[in-house]
Amino acid sequence: MFRIVALVTLALTPVILPSSSPVLAQQGTREEREACRPDVRRFCVRRGEAQNEPPLQCLQRNRSRLSRACRAVLERHGQ
Repeated sequence: MFRIVALVTLALTPVILPSSSPVLAQQGTREEREACRPDVRRFCVRRGEAQNEPPLQCLQRNRSRLSRACRAVLERHGQ
């Protein structure tokens, strides 16, 4: 569970932070982060608004609308 939360949080990193931290970059594979990044941006980030919902929760809530690639990442991690 922690790994998937970290993975989804990493998908948001480029949106929230100008550059990603080397520590954050070690969690989840690059391919996994890339698979979910567009979905996180599309469903979980609203410009000019604070992020109230954890990214994993947002992706789970929008599961039926996610790309196949991101759904596969969630399924591989038991989500």
